Amino acid sequence: MHRTRIPQETITAVTARMGRAHPFDAIDPLKTALVVIDMQNHFVAPGFMNETPMAREITPAVNRLAAGVRKMGGHVVWIQNSTNDTWESWSVYHCDLNTPERAKKRYASMDEAAEGHQLWHALDPQPEDTRMTKKRFSAFIQGSSGLEALLRARGLDTVLVAGTATQVCCESTARDACMLNFKTLMISDANATSSDEIHNASLNAFYLNFGDVQTVDEALASMARGAATRRAVARSR
Repeated sequence: MHRTRIPQETITAVTARMGRAHPFDAIDPLKTALVVIDMQNHFVAPGFMNETPMAREITPAVNRLAAGVRKMGGHVVWIQNSTNDTWESWSVYHCDLNTPERAKKRYASMDEAAEGHQLWHALDPQPEDTRMTKKRFSAFIQGSSGLEALLRARGLDTVLVAGTATQVCCESTARDACMLNFKTLMISDANATSSDEIHNASLNAFYLNFGDVQTVDEALASMARGAATRRAVARSR
């Protein structure tokens, strides 16, 4: 796991702005989606182009969080990055931000028929979960996926973000979730990238301006508090 560190000055600033260190410390699990980003072979499996070894280490935490979200009545969404039909529509990334050789290798690896597109074998998706592809770093940006429509249709207003890489697809998705008015949390011990420094810089930036950062245990406890509140309100009616 990454050694996550949120500086005290950040916690102080967030607390001063929001009145408490965790704005989403009571989450209604029935309105919550766990969105797991890009835990596929291209990013997780040994020897693949964008292998992130830490992503293998967070796999048990992702599975545990997914099981907890399901048990409390939330929904789990597994997002897989796809390059299909994106060469022209995202030509800036393919042609300007990568060498030709690297762009072709990446494009082929995440084709939906390729091994790199497949979920990492140690993950535990269940039949009731949703599997969905995205075509950009963020799952929420226009044209990337149907994630926003799915969550709106289910009446979900809270998003837990896990997966890899912390500062790229995970943070991009989490920031856009906030912009779309979802309560958004990045789960610190269920996100992974290439170093503790990059991981912590991403979480710190997100926490300062866009949402909450909690561990798996903290998020499960927040959902338990939200469930208790829902039961208490139901009893009082």
